[in-house]
Amino acid sequence: MDRMVYLNDDIAHFDWQAALPLLSEQRREQCLKFCHEQGRKTCAAAYLLLCEALRKEYGFTELPVFEYGEHGKPVIVGHPDIHFNLSHCREAAICVVSNQPVGVDIETIRPFKESLARYVMNDDELQQINGSALEFTKLWTRKEAAVKRSGHGINNEMKHVLEGLPFEIETTVCVDKNYVFSVTR
Repeated sequence: MDRMVYLNDDIAHFDWQAALPLLSEQRREQCLKFCHEQGRKTCAAAYLLLCEALRKEYGFTELPVFEYGEHGKPVIVGHPDIHFNLSHCREAAICVVSNQPVGVDIETIRPFKESLARYVMNDDELQQINGSALEFTKLWTRKEAAVKRSGHGINNEMKHVLEGLPFEIETTVCVDKNYVFSVTR
């Protein structure tokens, strides 16, 4: 299996309270730590996408429990050979599973903030963005997917994260639902 992507972009109609009994105790606790309903919805939705992916791709019947690497990247206890990554934003939750390292990021397309762009983008990327919120979001999701794949997370090297990558990144734009996601190959 190369990689399989699972997406729920109907978060507005997702019933997180009905989903709580379907979550592992670990994920239920994490979900309930969110102060706002939106965070609870997306946290639960992303986990349920993982459960669906594991059932369809690997025949899992148990609920996955996570352990975390040095930089916080989750691994399924007892299944280090199954690689996955989760992400969520206001509009959607996404999960990707693979038999090799993988990263995914999904973001809401928000108004452009030049100060943020200057902090995380190099000069070539700033020129490519040219003040566009959509172009910024596309590049940002690519960067975050790349660092999530490596397990290092967001760091001080964000300006150069996309330079010389030994893997590809696919980016999908959904303007009508106001989000962008990127997945590593």
